[in-house]
Amino acid sequence: MRTPRWLGAGLALLLTSALAGCGGGTGPREAAVPPPVDPAQLAGVTLKVGDQKGGSQTLLKAAGLLDDVPYTIEWATFTSGPPLLEAASAGAVDIGGVGNTPPIFAAAANADIGVVSAARGDVAGDALLVAGDSPLRAVSELRGKRVGVARGSSAHGQLLYTLRAAGLSTQDVELSFLQPADGFSAFTQGNLDAWAVWDPYTAQARIEAGARVLADGTGTANGYTFQVAGRSALADAGKNSAIRDYVTRLSRAQLWSDRNREPWAQSWAAETGLDPEVALAAVRNGPDLPIALDDAVVRSEQDLADTFSKEKVLPGKVDFGQFVDRRYTADLDTARGRQ
Repeated sequence: MRTPRWLGAGLALLLTSALAGCGGGTGPREAAVPPPVDPAQLAGVTLKVGDQKGGSQTLLKAAGLLDDVPYTIEWATFTSGPPLLEAASAGAVDIGGVGNTPPIFAAAANADIGVVSAARGDVAGDALLVAGDSPLRAVSELRGKRVGVARGSSAHGQLLYTLRAAGLSTQDVELSFLQPADGFSAFTQGNLDAWAVWDPYTAQARIEAGARVLADGTGTANGYTFQVAGRSALADAGKNSAIRDYVTRLSRAQLWSDRNREPWAQSWAAETGLDPEVALAAVRNGPDLPIALDDAVVRSEQDLADTFSKEKVLPGKVDFGQFVDRRYTADLDTARGRQ
């Protein structure tokens, strides 16, 4: 499904909204949990799911976990996390997967969302790239250089941390905010000195354009990804039950991908048109694996949010915990194998 055009402009407007209030992860922003519906009633539920680069849909299909879904799934593809969360807040999609930074920007915009599950992946694919023949050899040499990144994406957060580790800030470089396809084009045409991006785009740039990794997320990135739902969907009894089923299926699929990396890469390439070599390189970095959405995750995300605020990228302080909804904890624990 093609992404609606209106979604791309929403983030800038939303970021001028009032910030969220104070409170914990089970505070007043958490929606009341409706009672579960009878399984037979799920046949009448349509769950609208936001996806990126075919990731969740392809993964569930490859793992054989779409064959017996008791509700209808409508898939919508997005170029990155920020427009996906704009859609979730507006009710255009019910749930979708994003990296560690989009929920922070959405929280700053006081979006109607709840972070409902978490996973963690290897951070080698979250990279700051330069051309193979670039004279740049250290992040500290980026002062005054043009760096491409998708605003509010996980790469934006990674870039912030990478610069900070080198004694720089986002004020020391010239940021060019580009979605991945435009970023790849600008990078390969020599219009960027560096490009901050994530897999599979990192693998694609390295394999197809000879890009070199100036720095990756090792030692800086938390590697988190999240499933984030709209609050209107969480308040609806049928959709709430469907989301519960969906996130547990996705956790099982993520565990399957870790045990079946090459079959997963082959399926990913076949479904999305990725070069098989690119898909395999991205998968070899390690798939996202489900983890508990616990206080340690919230603290790490709060640190990232506070760093964005200190850099004045966000208009004020964000309380990330106010946007965490742990209603599916028991189900997700079971899906990960905990009893």
